[in-house]
Amino acid sequence: MRKPVRIGVLGCASFAWRRMLPAMCDVAETEVVAVASRDPAKAERFAARFECEAVLGYQRLLERADIDAVYLPLPPRMHAEWIGKALEAGKHVLAEKPLTTTASDTARLVGLARRKNLLLRENYLFLHHGRHDVVRDLLQSGEIGELREFVAVFGIPPLPDTDIRYRTELGGGALLDIGVYPARAARLFLSGPLTVVGASSHEAQESGVDLSGSALLQSEGGTVAHLGYGFVHHYRSAYELWGSRGRIVIDRAFTPPAEWQAVIRIERKGVVDELSLPAEDQVCKAVTAFARDIRAEAGVDDTAVAADSGESMIQQAVLVEAIGQARRCRST
Repeated sequence: MRKPVRIGVLGCASFAWRRMLPAMCDVAETEVVAVASRDPAKAERFAARFECEAVLGYQRLLERADIDAVYLPLPPRMHAEWIGKALEAGKHVLAEKPLTTTASDTARLVGLARRKNLLLRENYLFLHHGRHDVVRDLLQSGEIGELREFVAVFGIPPLPDTDIRYRTELGGGALLDIGVYPARAARLFLSGPLTVVGASSHEAQESGVDLSGSALLQSEGGTVAHLGYGFVHHYRSAYELWGSRGRIVIDRAFTPPAEWQAVIRIERKGVVDELSLPAEDQVCKAVTAFARDIRAEAGVDDTAVAADSGESMIQQAVLVEAIGQARRCRST
């Protein structure tokens, strides 16, 4: 049996604690070796639960020879610096989305990964769930005719006041945290580059952080996508494809629990079919894919064994940046 990929973790984020590190400990392909934080108490807490070593400071972890790859759940504004340092240190990188907060930084880091022949992945977990491939197959086979419109939404209830996602200086805000999901889903189903026709945003008056937003996109072929997202909603995570002869609807699209049995709803001429699929753990699948890509010596542009590529990450960053620039804001 091959040795697992040895993982070092930069940062003690809640999502790492709840989802990513448990998966990294569960799958045979990875081993969590060390967790780094600027707060020794946080590092020790993570190290005790996940039976690894606590490291004080991010650079010290990158200097270790027993680390093959880095998982990076730091706040978005810190991504560009530490992804760059990890790649320069010869480490493969799995970074939480968004990869960076600007398209230029994303392009620079993809270029660095290419030059270093290292794997760089943006952690969109939903891309690893098999139901989206089924939806694409249904669309391509003509089950709903020609695609006319795509609609995707992701909203969650308000966060605690101290949550870092409310801090603009750390890259907080609804667009970069959850608006990126509907945008990525639109790119999954609409071909070619997407143009931002319009966008809006609702911001907190004091902090200036965006709390919710929407965007209208259009493909080169004229298909439109309606996106909605925010921190001030009843939980909803869904998308639908509206075609010339029917409609496909997906619920719990982006963050389904591991035990969730996915259902694809297909509506055609007054007839509704529901296609039930086995439950999948998209977190474990993403971690396994990252490790196997490393073992296969896949590069940042190798899409044969990955859900994404370097060029796709750049396109995503360009689209999200364009949405941000197009927003017309109102404050409360």
